[in-house]
Parts: sequence; structure tokens; C-alpha cells
Amino acid sequence: MSAVVDNSGEAVEAAKNNDLEVETTKSESKEFNVQNLVDMFTKLNPLAKEFFPSSFHHNQTKKSDNFNQVPVKRSAGNENFSNKRGRNNVNQGRRRLNGRAFRAQRDDSIRRTVYVSDIDQTITEEQLAGLFSNCGQVVDCRVCGDPHSVLRFAFVEFDDEQGARAALSLDGTMLGFYPVRVLPSKTAILPVNPTFLPRSENEREMCTRTVYCTNIDKKVSQTEMKIFFESTCGEVTRLRLLGDQVHSTRIAFVEFAMAESAIIALNCSGMVLGTQAIRVSPSKTPVRPRVTRPALR
Repeated sequence: MSAVVDNSGEAVEAAKNNDLEVETTKSESKEFNVQNLVDMFTKLNPLAKEFFPSSFHHNQTKKSDNFNQVPVKRSAGNENFSNKRGRNNVNQGRRRLNGRAFRAQRDDSIRRTVYVSDIDQTITEEQLAGLFSNCGQVVDCRVCGDPHSVLRFAFVEFDDEQGARAALSLDGTMLGFYPVRVLPSKTAILPVNPTFLPRSENEREMCTRTVYCTNIDKKVSQTEMKIFFESTCGEVTRLRLLGDQVHSTRIAFVEFAMAESAIIALNCSGMVLGTQAIRVSPSKTPVRPRVTRPALR
């Protein structure tokens, strides 16, 4: 029995040796194959064009021909989308043109406008426009109150640039009790809504008794404003206080019983009402009475 066991042990060892030889031969063959592949790849030209068989080009040509023969149908949605995109492009172009036209018009208006300062409180817009009427046709004249001075300033717009250049020669001219200063303007006069302008002789007379106030504290009530102007200037017949949620201050139109009271009110420009220094200037629009609408039934 011992002899049989020994023989079987030798057989097992022989089998192991055979397996090792087979594995070594396999590994050697693998190394040989990998080495051959590496040698082959190193011989390739990286700048060579990619190879495509001739059948590939032939099939691609057929596919492209068949594709071109198929008519392309556009859906209604695509047409609407393309039309909308076209309209949007047109609208954007129009907006750009409108913006350019507006800037060109504004620049032209600035070149035709002069800035006048140190204006006596007693001088009206008609008197100021009369002073510059010899320089050219006056298109608009806007007198404003200066909160930092007892004097006022104004913008005078002419029909052409020649009139504005001629107006510069009036710098230092005595108007009232003070010599006015005339300089080229850096801003254009903002046009007034035509519906707000006086429509009759009666409304024009109302404008001479009305002042326009800005930079009014939102905490100031209409009653407080009326008391302020009546205690300083005279009887107030109508007062319209306006404001919104966007601006931090409000505006007001104050109509007096006498035109002299409106002139005195111009001296209130710069006085503090509430927590703000108000600005007072002549009004171009009358304070029209509110129209009472009939109640809905």
C-alpha cells in the first residue's frame, strides 16, 4: 500500500509540473502577441488619413440622394414660430431706430437751448422770452425755482441753433434787478402734455395765479400745505396734491386768489416743509376742478 501511495504522489507532482509548463508557454505566447502589436502600432503613421472603404462612400451618396428627394414639410407651428421670430426682429429694429431718432431729436433740442440763471423773482416767462425774441424765434421758455438761491433759472429753446448762439451774447444783461447769466444748455426742455395746457383765456388767467411745487414730503398733508402758503403768501382757492408709491416725494399745484400771491409764493422755494426743502416755480397748467362722475346704479 505504501508503494501505491508513493507512486500516486509522484504522479501528482508530475501533473503539477506539466501545468506549470503549460502556463509558462501561454504567458510567453501572450507576451509575444502583445509585443508584436506594440511593434505594429509604432510603425503606423499618425498623420495618415482615416481609411474608409469605397462601399461606405457609395452608400452615403445614395442616402444623401434619397434624403434630398424627400420633400420637407413645415408644420404650422414652425411657420408661426418663424413668423414670430421675424416679427420680433422687425420690432427690435424699429425700437433701435426709434431710440436713435429720439436721441438725435433730443441732441438737436439741446443745441437749440440755452440755460439762463440769476433771474429776478419778479420776472415772468413772457418777459424772459421777450428778452430773447430778438435773437430768434423762441419755441419754449421754462422758468424754474432754485431751492439754493433767492433767484431762479430757466431754459429757453429756439427754433434753430443760430438763435441759441446769438442768445449767448446776452450774458450779463440786466433783467429786473439782476444781470442774467446765459450759458449753453446741457439738457432739453421736457415737453408738457398738451392736454394739461390751458384751453381758454380763463384758464390762462388761472395759470398766472398758480404755482407748481415739487420735492414735497409725503408726510405733509393737503391741509398743512394750504396753511403754509396762506400764512406766507395769501388766500389759496384750489390745491391739488399728487403722489404715488414709486417716488419718495410728491408734487402739488397751488392756485391763489391773486396773481401777486403766486409771485410771493415763488420766494418760498427752498423753504423746509416737513423734512424737505420744497421747490416752487410758475405753473404752465391750471388746476381744473374735479369732474364728479355719476354713481353707477
